[in-house]
Amino acid sequence: MKKADIETFFARLAALNPNPKCELDYTNPYTLMVAIILSAQATDKGVNKATPALFAIADTPEKMLALGEEGLKKYIKTIGLFNNKAKNIIAMSNEIIADFGGELPRDRSKLETLSGVGRKSANVFLNVIYNEPFIAVDTHVFRVSNRTKLATGKTPLEVEAELEKVVPNKYKTGASHWLVLHGRYTCTAKNPKCATCPVADLCAHNFT
Repeated sequence: MKKADIETFFARLAALNPNPKCELDYTNPYTLMVAIILSAQATDKGVNKATPALFAIADTPEKMLALGEEGLKKYIKTIGLFNNKAKNIIAMSNEIIADFGGELPRDRSKLETLSGVGRKSANVFLNVIYNEPFIAVDTHVFRVSNRTKLATGKTPLEVEAELEKVVPNKYKTGASHWLVLHGRYTCTAKNPKCATCPVADLCAHNFT
């Protein structure tokens, strides 16, 4: 996609949604990271159904450890891969206390040392909590970027690197949200809604 088209692409998405937000529900930085871990290969909607009751009693690493792995599973059993996610969340909670004094660090490389936290999760966390201009590449961002030819790559890391190069600085803090929401509701994997897409004329793969 040409530079001018990229500018137009984000300008249109920004005009439609000036203040894009993460659709995961959370109450503080710790609960956001828990929600991010739970959302892997699961829907935000499904995670949001499970977390209110959980966060009401376990919204800090200490409280999560008091709940324990088996106790945690009772709250998240409706979410895919809940056994492994429970294990990671308990391990992460221990690591936050032992390695970072009970607070999640504001550093991507340090966040990536935590159980269950990869680059995408760290990018989402830092972007949402601190408004850092990191672009998290999930399945939606990966699909939209490649399909439109906004940024192409065979892996999420390749797409992230390309997006870092081509997305105008003024749009970087909102880029992940716009691309996720566009992929979730308009540029869907099956039957994309090209007829009502606000950037269809800029897309390399218009299905209309």
